[in-house]
Amino acid sequence: MSFTRIFSVVLALILPMKLSLADVVGQPRIIDGDTIEISGERIRLHGIDTPETNQQCIDGSGKHWACGRRATFALVDLIRNQIVTCEGRKRDRYKRVIGVCFVGQQNLNAAMVRQGWALAYRKYSTDYIAQEAVAKSDKVGIWSSQFVSPWDWRRGKRLNSPEAGKCCKICRRGKACGNTCIRVTYTCRKPKGCACNAR
Repeated sequence: MSFTRIFSVVLALILPMKLSLADVVGQPRIIDGDTIEISGERIRLHGIDTPETNQQCIDGSGKHWACGRRATFALVDLIRNQIVTCEGRKRDRYKRVIGVCFVGQQNLNAAMVRQGWALAYRKYSTDYIAQEAVAKSDKVGIWSSQFVSPWDWRRGKRLNSPEAGKCCKICRRGKACGNTCIRVTYTCRKPKGCACNAR
């Protein structure tokens, strides 16, 4: 086999690999506190987990507040209209790139944890434990409130408050039906569950 032929075969094998390992760079669309999209490529921020978009926390006076939405706004504030560079080598089960993202020299993953809007996602990484300890000590972000870890919240765990203690979901729009909420005009055909109508 000629050198040219060998070189072509090697190049054909290496080139797709190099392209798949390329950094993702551009102006992002913010999906939530730990997910962005750049040029159609979704990136999940490595090693952190933020409250889900509709997740609520409870402040010192016992009031619920939208900590999930606030975490999203915190990421928006960090990025503003700047170019983001994400370094990622793996994908999750949703085909998102798992990446560490930067605005200039600022590590966005670390900044979200340090500001108290994300937790170190120890199941996958121990990279941001130090930032979490500082945020917890300073009582910033969600550390100023009662909250459920995002991974527990996704499994249905809710805060122990008069409202949340007996309900897995509060139906502020629509009505309770089993463990979920449905439109008021729909007929519920599920047995009574843990969803509650808002008072």
